[in-house]
Amino acid sequence: MDADEAEEGRRRWQARYDAARKRDADFTTLSGVEVDPVYGPSGAPPEGFERIGWPGEFPFTRGLHPTGYRGRAWTIRQFSGFGNARQTNERYKMLLAAGGNGLSVAFDMPTLMGRDSDDPRSLGEVGHCGVAIDTAADMDELFEGIPLAGITTSMTISGPAVPVFCMYLVAAERQGADLSRLDGTLQTDIFKEYIAQKEWLFPPEPHLRLIGDLMEYCAAGIPAYKPISVSGYHIREAGSTAAQELAFTLADGLGYVELGLSRGLDVDRFAPGLSFFFDAHIDFFEEIAKFRAARRIWARWLRDKYGATTDRGQWLRFHTQTAGVSLTAQQPYNNVVRTALEALAAVLGGTNSLHTNALDETLALPTERAAEIAVRTQQVIAEETGVVNVADPLGGSWYVEALTDRLEAEAEAIFAKILDMGEGTTSAIGPMTAGILRGIENGWFTSEIAEAAFTYQRALEKGEKRIVGVNVHTATDEEPLEILRVGHEVEREQNALLGRRRQQRDAAAVDRTLRDLVAAARGEGNMIPPMLEAVRAEATLGEICGALREEWGGYIEPAAF
Repeated sequence: MDADEAEEGRRRWQARYDAARKRDADFTTLSGVEVDPVYGPSGAPPEGFERIGWPGEFPFTRGLHPTGYRGRAWTIRQFSGFGNARQTNERYKMLLAAGGNGLSVAFDMPTLMGRDSDDPRSLGEVGHCGVAIDTAADMDELFEGIPLAGITTSMTISGPAVPVFCMYLVAAERQGADLSRLDGTLQTDIFKEYIAQKEWLFPPEPHLRLIGDLMEYCAAGIPAYKPISVSGYHIREAGSTAAQELAFTLADGLGYVELGLSRGLDVDRFAPGLSFFFDAHIDFFEEIAKFRAARRIWARWLRDKYGATTDRGQWLRFHTQTAGVSLTAQQPYNNVVRTALEALAAVLGGTNSLHTNALDETLALPTERAAEIAVRTQQVIAEETGVVNVADPLGGSWYVEALTDRLEAEAEAIFAKILDMGEGTTSAIGPMTAGILRGIENGWFTSEIAEAAFTYQRALEKGEKRIVGVNVHTATDEEPLEILRVGHEVEREQNALLGRRRQQRDAAAVDRTLRDLVAAARGEGNMIPPMLEAVRAEATLGEICGALREEWGGYIEPAAF
């Protein structure tokens, strides 16, 4: 790229920036110095500048929008859920009153595994790591007084994501919402369950059937809703490197692109419904580079491999959560500092929404006070630091650009391995999907993450990697934190409530809708409408998932040593 081409790029950016809506805000430094909305080279650009470019232009290294955060700041979306629906509803209202502008639902382990609260396998787990949801009535209570038509809601659940989504739709229906205008995100990412988190219900093929049906349903009737959030967060929390998180996550996303194409969907219409969920870890510059590389890789693959022709079809939109695995039980107030730095890295990397962990989350679910500090952390970054004034303020840094290029190259090398694994196999979906399924079957992903985790742990034990309060600067007197405890009465109350709801519903209607759902599973039609009917009849999550388990069977992970 020569100087004339660079100047033409700047003119294009300026025209788009001038036409875009900006926030009514003060875009000056603390000392009152006016700052430009973006910075770039004057005169001849550096070699490879076309890979950096301008905000809002392919390959979107510097962000999706020409305005950066001048147009719109990121969504402050706090991940929360504990106890029963009523208790979590109260927490949501507190978070919204504190300035949050998006909700993110954490579910308890029985819900994540598609089990009812009174299932014997749920004993001792109800309401402990998230909120217990058994029926659509629970979802009604979860969002009581919170208009679903007016707020974006993210739900972090994958195995039983589709029936939980149906409960969300029924709750919105009962509020009188126009379902076609709902906006939010459902995780649904079953690939990462087999790779890292291990919360699946069925073999891969039935899960992909449900996900394909969900994609079709949302594309046709709920266009703003994002039915899949491809999650790298759990891959990183399991011990992967930044490059592995980047590559495994984007490969999974490409698998879902292939799934959509196999259903005959238009990539420029369904790809904007895919979003991503990344970890913001403690290595500040590496994380910024990871986010920038992710946008660039995704845009190139969507354009060159899968035929996306529009900007929106090539965009990678992502949510970020600060690294839970970086939090320490020792000297827990240090976690406020860690979280602030990780959040700042996410913002400098251009995240679209952000959750900040609370200082006590390594010990228990957050207390109300700790959750408020986590929200305030984002607000300090947004309101006081000035980082929102300039799009991609670190763009052009030799270090950041070199790290971005390095992570991109490492990710591409991993893609090549995944595609090689899929050669010689048959997949009606696509080549990346074939490689992912083979890597799941032979334990390749799991072994790669385990090796990375072992390497880091060994460096930590040798003192080559340091964590303040853990293996360095450990001398301190600590007072024990007051933590949130979920009592056993929550489980007793939830089970009693579930028993009453079973008695009050129309049992014949439940049985009929479950039979219809199984019939749909045996056919080729879309399964969302019959599942919605089962939910409207107050069929429980365990009943819906159990009926499908009986039809499709379970899944046992292959042993790996």
